[in-house]
Amino acid sequence: MTRTGMGVALAMAILAGPAAAQTDYYNTDEGRPVRIEDAAPVERYAFEIQLAPLRLERERGGAYTWEVAPELAYGILPRTQVEVGFPIAFRDGGAQGLAGIELSALHNVNTETRTLPAFAVAAGVLLPVGGLGPDRAYPTVKGIATRTFPFARFHANAQYTVGEEGGEVGEASRWMAGIAVDRAFPIRSLLVTADLFAEQPLADDEDPAWTAETGFRYQTSPQFNVDFGVGRRFTGGEQGWFFTVGAAHAFALRSLLPGR
Repeated sequence: MTRTGMGVALAMAILAGPAAAQTDYYNTDEGRPVRIEDAAPVERYAFEIQLAPLRLERERGGAYTWEVAPELAYGILPRTQVEVGFPIAFRDGGAQGLAGIELSALHNVNTETRTLPAFAVAAGVLLPVGGLGPDRAYPTVKGIATRTFPFARFHANAQYTVGEEGGEVGEASRWMAGIAVDRAFPIRSLLVTADLFAEQPLADDEDPAWTAETGFRYQTSPQFNVDFGVGRRFTGGEQGWFFTVGAAHAFALRSLLPGR
């Protein structure tokens, strides 16, 4: 079967219901549940919506920040997805509002083989929209690698952001690099993961910050999965704990399938 045929088959399965998205828990997205993601895109013709994923962060000193960041991804081409996100932040002191609009695209360069990891490239931009958004656009580029072994998968991410420091920038950083490991339990439709990454704030005179996270992703039904994560930023100027919880729903539209 061709890749296009496989994408159509999966999308039709999603529409059919029971047999759909059986391995969706196996594919990790940025922040769901950890920052370091795998090289797999959304299947062609399929949608995936992140249903109001929530992040609660407690910084050193006791300040709290809540963020809800709904996202929608679509498999627009073979091994290629586009995504739009709307982060909404609630900060101590009463400040709240849209913290920009995130647009991104990810392309899986190759299928993993016995000798070669799966590679993907991604590009995105944080747009200056909303009361808590940045004062200018911040483009980013990212490289992703995934390697599977019988006992676990390993992932490496490296990201670079273009633009000068200024205004609210959310989680934007000059550069970010990290690794992750995960292990799947297929009978339980469960993925357990952990990562470690460093990031340089946009202010180049600040020291890099190190963060460690762990979490799980669980398939609750053929089209839904949930995730939970916890992490700690243990160096840098904004040290503290954070927690994440979210749910994702996979679906397709018959009108977008070929031949309809």
